[in-house]
Amino acid sequence: VQLQASGGGLVQAGGSLRLSCAASGRTFSSFDMGWFRQAPGKEREFVAVISSSGGTTYYADSVKGRFTISRDNAKITVFLQMNSLKPDDTAVYYCAAGIGYSRTGMMRGRMDFWGQGTLVTVSS
Repeated sequence: VQLQASGGGLVQAGGSLRLSCAASGRTFSSFDMGWFRQAPGKEREFVAVISSSGGTTYYADSVKGRFTISRDNAKITVFLQMNSLKPDDTAVYYCAAGIGYSRTGMMRGRMDFWGQGTLVTVSS
């Protein structure tokens, strides 16, 4: 599975962005998908994950209520809608795909495939 993230950019605090992650491969619908981020000088952290069917989602406490992860298996794409953005959300955002891992494992970054990052910058 190859992953291509897009949609990053510069936005003012309080604004919104929608990230997309296009996948290749016919097995996309079998994978759980996630978004992670890495801010300058910090370790990568979990943002959100969605199950292969799209029926289950989990979020980091820091984005709960502001971000929404979704997927379109027909278009083999996963999305991250980000609202009420804060300067602390500034980071490179990565999408990832995994299969067979527990929720805890995925939240700790145990994924099989990673895309290149897309930079999100939130100005104050």
